[in-house]
Amino acid sequence: QVQLVESGGGLVQPGGSLRLSCAASGSIFNINAMRWYRQAPGKQRELVAGITSGDSTHYAESVKDRFTISRDNAKNAVYLQMNSLKTEDTAVYYCNADALGVGDSEPRRVWGQGTQVTVSS
Repeated sequence: QVQLVESGGGLVQPGGSLRLSCAASGSIFNINAMRWYRQAPGKQRELVAGITSGDSTHYAESVKDRFTISRDNAKNAVYLQMNSLKTEDTAVYYCNADALGVGDSEPRRVWGQGTQVTVSS
């Protein structure tokens, strides 16, 4: 079974930066697309950024030119560099991946437990 663990959240002032990391572990055969979602209090979970196994990326309009998603396939990891943070970026950030475990017949969508990002002065 494949698990995802996020790290790197915390409290930062507006205009600051944070880098989130997400590492996959377990009996991994292959990981396809990886994504970052976020959920603010009282709001629905939304897609922030995604990256394919071929390194094609896409972003929500609200984070374009501020956030950068990247991945390290050797480490089964995905990262989210967040710059010029705004108060409205405050949310729990979740990592998500389409992972094929050893012995699985098809990929499964796996979620991490989330990491809190708070942007406040």
